[in-house]
Amino acid sequence: MAQVEAQTERIIAADAETVFDALADYKDVRGKVLTGHFSEYEVREGGDGEGTLVHWKLQATSKRVRNCLLEVTEPTDGQLVEKDRNSSMVTTWTVTPAGEGRSTARVTTVWDGAGGIGGFFERTFAPKGLGRIYDELLQNLATEVEK
Repeated sequence: MAQVEAQTERIIAADAETVFDALADYKDVRGKVLTGHFSEYEVREGGDGEGTLVHWKLQATSKRVRNCLLEVTEPTDGQLVEKDRNSSMVTTWTVTPAGEGRSTARVTTVWDGAGGIGGFFERTFAPKGLGRIYDELLQNLATEVEK
């Protein structure tokens, strides 16, 4: 099995602390900025960064739905890591300053891909599809924090 990686980033017209705090707010903000690809959103423990346990279903394609139960950690300042208890998927959100009143929000997701021909198609197409989903989510986040 090869590791599959999807990554995207966006410059947001808000300071890094504001953007990070919004991303880490699973109780009030995160559910609002998710795209239509996410359903059954539920905070099961915590709700603010480290120690949060959150559930959602991610429908990446018409046939592919992933049931996610994510444990959230904050290994360093400006970084959230969501580890899925149901799979090898790990999503890392990193927010860094990008000049006066601006920040860069980057999201990277990695998981163990399938083998064989199915794995080839997964490695070829899944990163682009997931990148589009996260690009839309980051646009929603920007709209939320740039108010």
